[in-house]
Amino acid sequence: MSVVEGDGGADRGSGPAPTEDLLYGVIRRLWPLHRTIVRAVERELVGTGMTAGEHALLDALRKEGPRTVPQLARALGLDRQPVQRWVNHAAQLGLVVTAPNPAHRRSSLIELTIEGTEVMRGIQEFEAAELRRGLADLSADDVTTTLRVLDRLGEEFRHLADDSAVPPEEPGAPAGPEGPDGHDHPGSSRRGPAGPGDMKRTERPGETEAPGRPAGRRTPRQ
Repeated sequence: MSVVEGDGGADRGSGPAPTEDLLYGVIRRLWPLHRTIVRAVERELVGTGMTAGEHALLDALRKEGPRTVPQLARALGLDRQPVQRWVNHAAQLGLVVTAPNPAHRRSSLIELTIEGTEVMRGIQEFEAAELRRGLADLSADDVTTTLRVLDRLGEEFRHLADDSAVPPEEPGAPAGPEGPDGHDHPGSSRRGPAGPGDMKRTERPGETEAPGRPAGRRTPRQ
């Protein structure tokens, strides 16, 4: 499916836009919106030592609980390599730790530390206040419909892309190209096709790797 075709509205008269034209409009807005959100998050993270990617990583851990690197990669729609870098840097900041995985002894779980939990709570309390202030004109029904449309688009495009970059783990399965710690190592050839969210290629310098400054809890602006 191409997302660069014309709207086609000029050839369709002045009636209501066909659903596919409206869908193209949604799709065209997604990438610029993603980049804008990344830039906004980066501004909020100044002084924490975190990147926007690490914010997404910690948010996933706070929402879903401990996960392996492959599970986090699937949840974020990325290859393992950028996710592993974020995990490594977050660990240096004291925000995450590895823990034994009862279901897969060769792939450790990544979980938030107490400090990581507190940092994310402070950041997200501030973000929630900003969302309430800036988007007060949107109703719960509006947002629910938006979520349904985005979920449906994701489902269809995963089908079209045959998303299989990170195969599911099997309990007790051999580690394959991963090391005994469950991480990818140099020389590994286990890599699937990357999507547009692959930060390793698309992020500007500094968005994936950040200086190891200590993280601190954000305080909501007054």
